[in-house]
Amino acid sequence: MKLYNLKDHNEQVSFAQAVTQGLGKQQGLFFPHDLPEFELTEIDAMLEMDFVSRSSKILSAFIGDEIPQEILEERVRAAFAFPAPVNMVEPDVGCLELFHGPTLAFKDFGGRFMAQMLTHISGDKPVTILTATSGDTGAAVAHAFYGIENVRVVILYPRGKISPLQEKLFCTLGGNIETVAIDGDFDACQALVKQAFDDEELKAALGLNSANSINISRLLAQICYYFEAVAQLPQEARNQLVVSVRAVTLVT
Repeated sequence: MKLYNLKDHNEQVSFAQAVTQGLGKQQGLFFPHDLPEFELTEIDAMLEMDFVSRSSKILSAFIGDEIPQEILEERVRAAFAFPAPVNMVEPDVGCLELFHGPTLAFKDFGGRFMAQMLTHISGDKPVTILTATSGDTGAAVAHAFYGIENVRVVILYPRGKISPLQEKLFCTLGGNIETVAIDGDFDACQALVKQAFDDEELKAALGLNSANSINISRLLAQICYYFEAVAQLPQEARNQLVVSVRAVTLVT
């Protein structure tokens, strides 16, 4: 899989490099050079698969041969270890429930898949995850990386501006999870993260990475649950599907 920096198209990297770097030059996001396409017959076949098998096939189309299929499926199985059921609230209106993960947030999908990819790619190399959160991201990332050797997680959050439950979800783990309350808002936390990533020496010394939505592995994981929603619909309803989603959810 080849990706390019949206701010500098000359910077092209592999999937592994994009996962471990997080951001490119000028803090540019990495985007796939080519998007995979599936024939309708392939999609129909995938919709008959279980969640893990289908997700592995989708993700493999992006990642290519950088990660063997059997290893990728093992990692996806470990990441997506909870369901994403569709609850029909009206005869023609369904709600895809994305709160069945360990922190009750849709970000559990992306956070856990990123953890699986980063640990596979980095091996024994020490990594420091630095991330800012307004609640959901911190909890999802903390639980995804909790207890993983050679990974240190540092989470910045605005003091007094997240719910008590969210704070407990990532501030009470200890171990390799460190949390810092900042006197300011989320933007102040994010500014500190960006400042750290602007320091090339610091990045190299700490093996710095971010688990915010800038990491391509988090975004790719979120594709999978849309297919899961379609798979749970009656076959005659699949071609009439309209997905309604908050715009912010597409990029966070």
